[in-house]
Amino acid sequence: MDTTKKTGILRIVSTPIGNLGDITLRALEAIKEADVIAAEDTRRTQRLLAHFELKKKLISCHAYNERSGAVSRIIGYLRNGRNVVALSDAGTPVVSDPGYLLIREAREAGFEPEIIPGVSALTFAVAASGLPADKFSFYGFPPPKSGARQRLLEKIGAEGKTAFLFESPYRIEKLLKDIEKILGADTLIAVIREATKLHEEVIRGTVSAILAEHGERKWKGEFVIGVRPSELEQTKTDKYGRGKCSNTRTAT
Repeated sequence: MDTTKKTGILRIVSTPIGNLGDITLRALEAIKEADVIAAEDTRRTQRLLAHFELKKKLISCHAYNERSGAVSRIIGYLRNGRNVVALSDAGTPVVSDPGYLLIREAREAGFEPEIIPGVSALTFAVAASGLPADKFSFYGFPPPKSGARQRLLEKIGAEGKTAFLFESPYRIEKLLKDIEKILGADTLIAVIREATKLHEEVIRGTVSAILAEHGERKWKGEFVIGVRPSELEQTKTDKYGRGKCSNTRTAT
């Protein structure tokens, strides 16, 4: 008789950031095989499951409870032979979302997570920005306070390569003004709004041109900002049009 104790599998699964059609076949298969779904927001995950006509046991695991019991609870499920899928609200866990602590603790407990890759707001923005991205930096959400945010932009300027940041609609204008102040009016940027969603929009140009055209706008949605701090060759900057910005909207 085989007395080997069965252990569960932890899968870290990427989910769509807007358009549910972006889910991968591997992600769906992992969700179907899961005994438990550890979700950053169980309400959003429930909507995802309902769309694909799936029913699963949901538990909450987010930044506010992962250290106070959620992670140890998941490891308990794994030790009892249950398969667990961990999801963030949207996109790829760990990328400015919870997941790092769970992965670290699971590995220390002897469970090597299986990563199911997929869509990410960051990789979407890298492709959509039109900025050089053979090398780039990612900083997540910049500090909310102006002084710390400006120091971060100084660091980005010193690096001299394209950088990407997440930002909320409430601080977009402040961030753009700080970019203009710290990195200069001719700094090339891309504002990627509501990626893959109905009101998807990509605005490219110099920060001064974008502020001039959109400075009074009431921003809504979720954003990634691409910033190119260093001056590019004139042949590369011409396509952006100095002193003007280009705006692309895509309904999906």
